[in-house]
Amino acid sequence: MRDQARVVIIGAGMVGCSAAYHLAKLGWRDIVVLEQGPLFATGGSTSHAPGLMFQINSSRMVSKLAQYTTDLYARQSLHGQPGFMRVGSVEVAITPERWADLKRKHGFARVWGVEAELISAAEAGRLIPVLRTDELYGALHVPSDGIAKALVSAESLAAQAKELGVEFCEYTAVTGVEVANGRVRAVQTSNGRIATEQLLLCAGIWGPRIGRMAGVSIPLSPMEHQYVRTAPLAELKGEAREIVHPVLRHQDRSMYFRQHADCYGIGSYYHEPILVEPDAILNHADAPVMPSVRSFTPEHFAAAQEAAERLIPGIRGLAHTYEINGMFSFTPDGQSLLGESHDVRGFWVAEAVWITHGGGTGKVMAEWMVDGVPSIDLREADLNRFAAHTASPSYIRARSAQQYREVYDIIHPLQQMDHPRPVRRSPFHQRLEELGGVFFESAGWERPQWFESNKQAVEPGRDPERSGWTARYWSPIAAAEHRGTRERVAMFDLTAFTKLEVNGTGALAYLQRIASNQMDQKIGRVTYTAMLNKKGGIQCDLTVTRLAESRFLVVTGGSVGMHDMAWMRGQLPEDGSVFLSDVTSGSCCVGLWGPQARALLEGLTEDDVSNAGFPYFTAKRIFVGNVPVLAVRVSYAGELGWELYTPTEYGLTLWDLLWNAGQAYGVIAAGGAAFDSLRLEKGYRLWGADIHSDYNPYEAGIGFAVRLNKGDFLGRDALVAVKEAGITRKLCCLVLDDASEVVMGKEPIVSGDRVLGYVTSANYGYTVGKSIAYGYLPIDLAGEGTAVDIEFFGERIPATVTVEPLYDPEGTRLRS
Repeated sequence: MRDQARVVIIGAGMVGCSAAYHLAKLGWRDIVVLEQGPLFATGGSTSHAPGLMFQINSSRMVSKLAQYTTDLYARQSLHGQPGFMRVGSVEVAITPERWADLKRKHGFARVWGVEAELISAAEAGRLIPVLRTDELYGALHVPSDGIAKALVSAESLAAQAKELGVEFCEYTAVTGVEVANGRVRAVQTSNGRIATEQLLLCAGIWGPRIGRMAGVSIPLSPMEHQYVRTAPLAELKGEAREIVHPVLRHQDRSMYFRQHADCYGIGSYYHEPILVEPDAILNHADAPVMPSVRSFTPEHFAAAQEAAERLIPGIRGLAHTYEINGMFSFTPDGQSLLGESHDVRGFWVAEAVWITHGGGTGKVMAEWMVDGVPSIDLREADLNRFAAHTASPSYIRARSAQQYREVYDIIHPLQQMDHPRPVRRSPFHQRLEELGGVFFESAGWERPQWFESNKQAVEPGRDPERSGWTARYWSPIAAAEHRGTRERVAMFDLTAFTKLEVNGTGALAYLQRIASNQMDQKIGRVTYTAMLNKKGGIQCDLTVTRLAESRFLVVTGGSVGMHDMAWMRGQLPEDGSVFLSDVTSGSCCVGLWGPQARALLEGLTEDDVSNAGFPYFTAKRIFVGNVPVLAVRVSYAGELGWELYTPTEYGLTLWDLLWNAGQAYGVIAAGGAAFDSLRLEKGYRLWGADIHSDYNPYEAGIGFAVRLNKGDFLGRDALVAVKEAGITRKLCCLVLDDASEVVMGKEPIVSGDRVLGYVTSANYGYTVGKSIAYGYLPIDLAGEGTAVDIEFFGERIPATVTVEPLYDPEGTRLRS
């Protein structure tokens, strides 16, 4: 084993082998892969995974990783064994709700480029003859899904990596990680020390233990998952081929199935989660089978056995010839953990990754480490997306367990988890509760979605009725709050916004380098800007307020704040000239928006808040009553108003002052549902939906926030190339021809048989009286008046491309 390396990869399971292979293919050398167990049946999740691979997912990222992975495995072989068997998959529905969801899932397949078809119960029976079909509503068939031979692919990739100089070390346990000045310096092992400044953690269920060695939280919980193999089925007598039937998923009962020659395998989530503490995982010497396998618990399988026999009657009465409780990882939000720690530089993580995505994960991690940018947006799996409370062991256990329970559930995009809550509350949370706030949770914050106190303002019959899917986690009160903001004045709790302070002698130069817009503004000026990666992809969009010569306030969304802060930390100069501080908890914020906002505020302050004295996109310190406030004249609602920031201890007083004075102006409290419809009418983009690193500012419609003439900045060269070549797609505003229809997001946008793109954001515009959707379209179909269809649960809804924004296109209300 060498004593120094360019990168040390911890774990030789599927992800570690794929990462080593892809790093070597991209030209890196001096790569060492450490494995505490034997190569390549390491005793981790890769060693016992049954191999079923399903490529369709509501997440584009997850689906694209799976697509690449299936193709990668299909190219692998070892000793005559294939790395992947493309037998297809069938997902069945025994409830009308599941059948509707399969139609939605078929839409995802069309958008993400996975061939799929909705089939009848009879067709499902022809594909899987042992299947009982009389209770089926139908099924979804994906011909390119199948079975991964995980150990074959892992060893095959490792063999190719070895040919490129990668060193694999078995029976080499990591005993420590040396960190100095916030950076990895070495890895200590049972066989010696390796000096390195790059570490990639691919240790799976052991990840939290290694993370602790470096002071990096790895928020995952190992879970026991049940898998059995039956004795031979009479219907399969004499079948010697390993698998002919498509793999089968029965999500109404949280189960999956695969053929094993003349037998059948059954995997089940149909039981309460069985959590395992990472420190309780046995070592190789003490584990009866392997560390990731525990004794089968039949009491947890009883309901699954009954459901399995109902779906595949031929297994009734058959003994199990193989039974395990096999471990794998779940995180608090169900996504993987990918990226470099913002606390310890050089500490890279690829954890909580399933076999289905292992090959693709290795590829994007290699791209990220070598090029600085992965080939697809990985925001949903960003290691740094979690707030501080998610490092709590009890929180990790509770949320991860719920992810296990819900793994096959039909999850609405607005569906909330109920526990553990509440965690983070604004200082005026009590007032919001008194007003009947209905709270959604984001990054631990309790955020009101609407207020029952506004119910009396609902005007029955004025707006289209919602039903079914679109009516869930929604209330017509949103319309009343929307109109209250447009017509009078509303107060929004914006405390969850992430507030970052940038200061130091190098602060301006730093922001000029990472922001696309001009940062050298007058003190008190507010600037909207994007921050880009070197390929021109939008990493963040936010506002920057210059507070002093070398001091700036950065404000970004609460749900993306940790991501944005990690990105900005990663760009800090190493000379100590810039300090980046998270000041979110030190202040709260009230959004005061609407045509009566100035009149309300003027009655509470002696400072000049007139249009001349306080122009749009400026900020200054004022007093509201006796409360010191940083007033920032911006509005995500598209109306006159301010974001009013004050130290947290003044928050309740500020709310009460505004609320009491606002009664004369018809003030209301308004929530997130109205907030979204207001911003969509105005055409404001939402990062993570309308814009992210897969898109550049010009195609996203925020080219106004780019100043190519200001000098060099990150992503500038890529944008110059885009300008020269021209964009090939564009984010467009679509209006549904039938205003009574509403879509939710991620639905296919089609023209004839051609899939053009997908809906990035959608809502009803209560002021303009139109149902709105946004999505990227090919540039030749992005012109005003172009007719398209949006597929919603298999039905086509006509829509038309229109000029944006739909509301106040001149911006006169904002600037009045």
